[in-house]
Amino acid sequence: MNNFAFTKINYILLAIGFLIIILGFILMGGDATTEEAFNPEIFSDKHIKVAPMVCLFGFLFEIVAILWPAQKSKSVNKD
Repeated sequence: MNNFAFTKINYILLAIGFLIIILGFILMGGDATTEEAFNPEIFSDKHIKVAPMVCLFGFLFEIVAILWPAQKSKSVNKD
């Protein structure tokens, strides 16, 4: 009796979405500005534009993974 909420493909898609989100957070990371030195790298396109969009895509991918329909087993009736 397999009455799970998700199928194997749902879990695989959830894992992929989670990895995309982690990648986005890694892209956001970097050297910070300190009191001794200003680091203009914190305002690069990678930190400001690319990384948040990667995270957003990951979260949207997670929604798709959750809503992905389960495949019904097809039974062929031969009359």
